Amino acid sequence: MTRFLVLLRRLGRALWLRVALFAALAFLAVIVAALAAPLVPEWIEELIDAGAVIPVLEILASSMLAVSTFSLGTMVQSHRAAAQAATPRVLDLMIQDGLTQNVLGIFIGAFVYALTALILLQAGFTGGAPLVLGVTLAVTGAVVLALVRWIAHLARLGTVQDALDRAEAQAKKALTAHRRHPALGASAISDQTVAADHVRTLTAPRSGTLQVIDVKGLAECSDGPVWVLRRPGQQVLKGAPLLQLAESAPDEEALLRCFVIGDNRTFEQDPAFAITVLSEIASRALSPGVNDPGTAIATISRLERLLWDWALADPEETCRYPQVFVYPWTAPELVEAAFAPIARDGAGMLEVATQLIDTLDALGQGADPSLAEAARAMSPRARAHAEAALTLEDDVARLPKSKTA
Repeated sequence: MTRFLVLLRRLGRALWLRVALFAALAFLAVIVAALAAPLVPEWIEELIDAGAVIPVLEILASSMLAVSTFSLGTMVQSHRAAAQAATPRVLDLMIQDGLTQNVLGIFIGAFVYALTALILLQAGFTGGAPLVLGVTLAVTGAVVLALVRWIAHLARLGTVQDALDRAEAQAKKALTAHRRHPALGASAISDQTVAADHVRTLTAPRSGTLQVIDVKGLAECSDGPVWVLRRPGQQVLKGAPLLQLAESAPDEEALLRCFVIGDNRTFEQDPAFAITVLSEIASRALSPGVNDPGTAIATISRLERLLWDWALADPEETCRYPQVFVYPWTAPELVEAAFAPIARDGAGMLEVATQLIDTLDALGQGADPSLAEAARAMSPRARAHAEAALTLEDDVARLPKSKTA
């Protein structure tokens, strides 16, 4: 994934861009209608004049202003509710929701269209009134359809179930990409990896979170092996080692531009973060202020099937850029991100601890050896948390026995 493609995708997911495009299309529609006025037959112009169109545009403009304001307020309230009930990390997924962006874009675009058409008609550009009426009817139809979809969407927007669905979908996407290319298409750094005796170290240009590594760019900018010392999701500090080269590169600045460093973790190349978001939802549900073990149990089930499907998928061992070496996220780290917080926070609830131990037992019999071993290693830890937190000996005795011990 190149740096330019990453930035382009992020721009495409921005809420303001979709709204601005709809507004620009609305403005262009009015201008085209005014320029095409000479093509309208005279008898149609006599039948439909500006006086018949202006009241319709006034109604559309005033109603769309109210609807847009209401929709934006509803969206903000839903995002706040999701952040409080689930986790603030799910807000990025909600902001990128395509349906919400399209609906808001249509509402604001319709308002811009009606306002622009009113200004042109009032300024004397009345020749295109029939065409403006036709476009107005089309815009009204789009608004009605958007309202129907928006009403149906509001029933789930901002709920815990909605947050879980979004987080699971993103985690599945991230895990699928990780399974296909654990080291992002580069060679995976392991205990057997041997570095050169003499290397040149390049340092991070700024402090922050490493979000994306452009492995292809690193391969194209270097003449020899490159060892990346950090991976997406980890913190980097300005002036700290970021990568090592076996020999000097022609353009070291170009190598540093292959790294996207931001303020927060993102989902592009960080499967552990996607799993962490789900785990945080479970931890929030287990907090004393919420006390919702059902959500925690549902989250454990989602994590179980995500990791199970990840283990069943056939990994692609193709290494596209063998001269670049990257640290991959390992199965033990994924299991740690998924279940360690839940084992700690849900230890005092028998139903949660039971579900977690059963899940780890099932994953311990999975198809991927590394994942199975990590799950078997996590199971005694989860049991120890539960035994320390449960106050009744009868509850401790009811904890399931491991089948993989």
